Amino acid sequence: MTVTVATLGFPRIGPRRELKFALEKFWAGTMTRMELEKTAADLRRANWARQDELGADWLPSNDFSLYDHVLDTSVMLGAIPARYGGERMDPADLETYFAMARGAAGTGDCCGNAPANVTAGEMTKWFDTNYHFIVPEIESGCTLRLGHFKPLEEYREARAQGFETRPVLLGPITWLSLAKGRGVDPFDLLDDVLGHYATLLRLFAQAGAAWVQIDEPILATDLSERQRRAFTRAYAKLAGAGPKLMLTTYFGGLGDNLGLTASLPVAGLHIDLVRAPDQLGAVVESVPEDRLLSLGVVDGRNVWRTDIASLIDRLAPLAAERDLVLAPSCSLLHVPVDLALETRLDEEVRQWLAFAVQKIEELDLLKRVLNHGREVVPEELEVAEKALASRHLSARIHDPAVGVRVAGLTPAMRERGASYVERARVQADVLALPAFPTTTIGSFPQTREVRKARAEYKRGAMDEAAYGAFLRAETERAIRWQEEVGLDLLVHGEFERNDMVQYFGEKLAGFAFTVSGWVQSYGSRCVRPPILYGDVSRSAPMTVDWWRYAQDLTDKPVKGMLTGPVTILNWSFVRDDQPRDETCRQIALAIRDEVLDLEGAGCKAIQIDEAALREGLPLRRRDWQSYLDWAVDCFRLAAAGVGNGTQIHTHMCYSEFNDILPSIGKMDADVISIETARSQMELLEAFAQYRYPGAIGPGVYDIHSARVPDEDEMVALMRLAQTHLRPEQLWVNPDCGLKTRAWKEVKPAIASMVGAARKLRSKAQVGA
Repeated sequence: MTVTVATLGFPRIGPRRELKFALEKFWAGTMTRMELEKTAADLRRANWARQDELGADWLPSNDFSLYDHVLDTSVMLGAIPARYGGERMDPADLETYFAMARGAAGTGDCCGNAPANVTAGEMTKWFDTNYHFIVPEIESGCTLRLGHFKPLEEYREARAQGFETRPVLLGPITWLSLAKGRGVDPFDLLDDVLGHYATLLRLFAQAGAAWVQIDEPILATDLSERQRRAFTRAYAKLAGAGPKLMLTTYFGGLGDNLGLTASLPVAGLHIDLVRAPDQLGAVVESVPEDRLLSLGVVDGRNVWRTDIASLIDRLAPLAAERDLVLAPSCSLLHVPVDLALETRLDEEVRQWLAFAVQKIEELDLLKRVLNHGREVVPEELEVAEKALASRHLSARIHDPAVGVRVAGLTPAMRERGASYVERARVQADVLALPAFPTTTIGSFPQTREVRKARAEYKRGAMDEAAYGAFLRAETERAIRWQEEVGLDLLVHGEFERNDMVQYFGEKLAGFAFTVSGWVQSYGSRCVRPPILYGDVSRSAPMTVDWWRYAQDLTDKPVKGMLTGPVTILNWSFVRDDQPRDETCRQIALAIRDEVLDLEGAGCKAIQIDEAALREGLPLRRRDWQSYLDWAVDCFRLAAAGVGNGTQIHTHMCYSEFNDILPSIGKMDADVISIETARSQMELLEAFAQYRYPGAIGPGVYDIHSARVPDEDEMVALMRLAQTHLRPEQLWVNPDCGLKTRAWKEVKPAIASMVGAARKLRSKAQVGA
């Protein structure tokens, strides 16, 4: 029996974010398409070589994307909405591809082929991760065609360089399940989709591919009967169409889908043993012995070292009976590239970690032990075991004072002093805002000058006094411009903040930070999640001074801006040695302290962003309520200590909220702002059934696009919102923060937004 190692996907961005910078230069017009494609090809070649050197036996191809692998699949299948050119689109047309991802503000080309002034495709979270994908959009009358052969081209590219790869395809049932139909049920196109997949698989066989990895993470979710029938139909057609298929599942266990999965006539099956370690026995018992098993034993979504010794004990008996493939639980897209780049990380914490490169090294170590015995690598095993023991025994992990405070929580700490209706009357008097009040989500552009000043300050080229003066000047400019444009509830702009989670983590106990620990969030947007390794507490106010400075500049109210406990938790690499809800309550208490300090300083509106609350929802509906109960509890714990006159805002973005609206209502925020622009207010349809108690700001324009909508477009969206919500409930705001945009886009867009609000007010007065 033989044990081999596979990687299911490697980070695309490059160890130093080479892809990010190339994309942004291309979009800015300072890099040619040829130069962009060379950068992409260099990254692919380096990734294959690196994984090969680390001991991976199965290398992936087509795990690379210039923006998003789901969008790549949509383009490959010709699912191009008419507004981008539909069937006329050349799949190799990068302008149209990026228009689907980002929208387009241009006027098109002379022949009418390039998109002109079009909105981007809807964007949402990839299952329960912080990776965003472009939702496939299938219009009535759409004719699919296999017009783009990127997966085949990248397989041939790797082979020409001496790397035999296992191409990665997003599975047809997952793609259809993620798609939204416009006048058509996506599953009505199942046979067309399967025909194109079968053609592609035949081409892979002709090119020499022995295996294809076909990702079906939807198998870790609750399936409808139609989805189940589609799986049976799909793999009956695809299993013999070309190379052997490695059916790849991840993000959870198969559960009640195990029987279905085991019945599919594929040659191999990958399962996630990190998220669902208890499924191994049932899978081994159910899956035929001639099927190659791939075991996801190293966490592809977190950064902690693997317990190698325990895995050896668990896997050795199985490895003696059948061939096995060892792999990360999922693609390594979700973790940073290489721990070796972290030269400033605390050494004690550093030894507890493993990034993408180190995770492949762990798999190679497991492979050598299972194939040849422990005696071949005694030193490496000793290092791994000592690092694991160090983390368990470290005094930095637990703070007794935090434990005492959590144990002392009472129900009263989660309750506001009055109902929303009573609070709203008090807040109306305190804030004196007009109908359809306008605000932004919090951040303003982090310009090149802002980033340069921060970098100079960090490396000591700018002293603290000069940096503080720079930030005060930026803040004052932002306040003055907001007054000039006519916004009602202002923000200070967050120029002092590097990231909405990292900024707070740096001021809280229990967090560590990387220099190069970047992961892709969407497109060129990369984030550096903090590493949450120990008990969390706050030693001093984190935002009060900047809020007070901004408020002293204006007579208009300025919002205090905080990141909520659930979002800090979900957007960090979280410790795995205690339940997540316990860690979240620790964070909630720290944010509660900040909320009360802001209120004590005179702040009358405080926004506690929970952008990631929906993202943390378990994939199985049976597990939802437990998560929602503690997530809502943590938000209320953070927010509920203020008086009735203090208005609590929250913000959520790029997720489906309709199925959890009752829990969102239980958060008891006074105002919630949500992303609705890309979906044309579609998210608000659920409000026809659920009467939301508070005020809502449905985003009226998409900040992830350079496109600037006009007043009439925003008014039309707000009219749609009024079909589900009362006018007095509505705020007018962008769909997300503005830090990634340029002022030249922000200023006209916000001006249009303020103008739209004024039109709404004037029409409301006429109607009255």
